[in-house]
Amino acid sequence: MVRSCAPHKRKAGRRARLAFGALASHGARENTEVPMRYVLILLLALFGYLLFWPIPVAPVAYHPPETPGFTGDFAENRVLDRAEFVTLPDGEIGPEDLAVMPDGTVYTTSLAGNLYRIDGAVPQLVDRLGGRPLGLKAGPDGALYIADSFRGILRWTAPGEVETVVDQIDGAPVIYANQLDLGRDGTIYFSNSTDRFDPRTLGGTKPTSVMTVWEQSDTGYVARRTPDGRVEKIATGFVYTNGVALSPDEDFLLINETGRARVHRLWLTGDKAGQSEVFLDNLPGYPDNIEAQGDGTYWLAFASPRVPAEALMPYPFLRKVVWRLGPKVRPAPIHRGMLIQFDGTGRILRTVQDPDGRLGITTGGKQVGARFYVMTLDSPGFARMDSADLR
Repeated sequence: MVRSCAPHKRKAGRRARLAFGALASHGARENTEVPMRYVLILLLALFGYLLFWPIPVAPVAYHPPETPGFTGDFAENRVLDRAEFVTLPDGEIGPEDLAVMPDGTVYTTSLAGNLYRIDGAVPQLVDRLGGRPLGLKAGPDGALYIADSFRGILRWTAPGEVETVVDQIDGAPVIYANQLDLGRDGTIYFSNSTDRFDPRTLGGTKPTSVMTVWEQSDTGYVARRTPDGRVEKIATGFVYTNGVALSPDEDFLLINETGRARVHRLWLTGDKAGQSEVFLDNLPGYPDNIEAQGDGTYWLAFASPRVPAEALMPYPFLRKVVWRLGPKVRPAPIHRGMLIQFDGTGRILRTVQDPDGRLGITTGGKQVGARFYVMTLDSPGFARMDSADLR
């Protein structure tokens, strides 16, 4: 009986081995199929995120002209290599603009909201203003006027003596005051870069500027405050309004539109009063501040050359996808300093550059006596050089 049972045991063993092998094979397939399902789910979630996740920007189509690059009037040079870099104390950064007072004192401010005197060998702390001051201008009353991106238009007369002059228009807050100029009668002209994004709540002026230009929303405007206290918008519809500067006769105001790489002229007097026109178009970079030199010429700084991502401007959907990919993929300013000087007819007189980006993001420039100053957005200081070296 033992011999008669052996074949049955061998058959049963084979069946068990076959069954175990089939089970193992099925388990192996299960082990490969389960991760694949997770991968597919993950891919679907990723595509869903890239296509549909809510984002704060709502891009609109724009077809930018081809940039002229650094050719012709904008041909590359290394004039700013001659400049001395002056560091702010205590690790401060961001001297965005400068103001020259009637007595020759030169002021700038920092990202932290501190006011410095910079016409000496070393910057000297004068006051702690707070906020994020951008544009600066001496008023005909001897006060320093400040476009604060968090608080509006301020007036400073002495340490601890600062007052808010404009913080709303028609009941709506001024959320992004940028630069300003003042007429001889005390009228204040100032830009508000956007009504869409508030730099106080969105991480500062730099990320907010990128959002506005990437979206191409045209809620930027220019306003004025007359000596009797009346505040009104005088020009609207700009994609990130930036620098403003009066002509010597105060018959027109120049307005930088950063998001469209151009400068407008708004007529203030005469038969064309209230009308605007493009003054400089298709510039090689994004214009920041503009400074009237006082002799009928102006200095304009470029925050960045035009970026390659402009190729996506006609495609709002793709720009949404790029934004969802995160900060490392989103467009950002390129560190390549450049300023131009031009006259009241728009003729380019001079171009000075920093091709290596040593100075960071350049925001403004002005000749003050024998010195030429170049201001920056988020560098630890500013540059200055002899005006005679501007060749």
